[in-house]
Amino acid sequence: MSGPLEVAVVSAERSIWSGSAKSVVAKTPEGDVGILRGHEPMLALLVEAPLRIELEDGSKILVAVHGGFFSVDSDKVNVIAESAELAQDVDLERAKAALGRAQAEVESPDLSAIRRAEARIQVGTA
Repeated sequence: MSGPLEVAVVSAERSIWSGSAKSVVAKTPEGDVGILRGHEPMLALLVEAPLRIELEDGSKILVAVHGGFFSVDSDKVNVIAESAELAQDVDLERAKAALGRAQAEVESPDLSAIRRAEARIQVGTA
């Protein structure tokens, strides 16, 4: 088994990133899943968390993903997120403000909004 994984990350709005990679780590409702070349085909749901892509040169790309799913087949990884942001595109002040607003909802906090903001902050500060 030689050669890289071919990875594509898209959201409902646009293509986020595509290229060759050594590995991909995504968070599912069951936990983290690491994908290397030769991985068995699979389809899984994504949760609000950072997606980690390791390039062949060892550098890493972090993407804040919010919902969606990913598929693996024939060394191709397709990530289809409801929304997604590359680390360099995260506006940390806006993400922190969104987290504060979501946490301030005492009656019925929006847990999805909290997880989304936390993922953006985690990716943006990495």
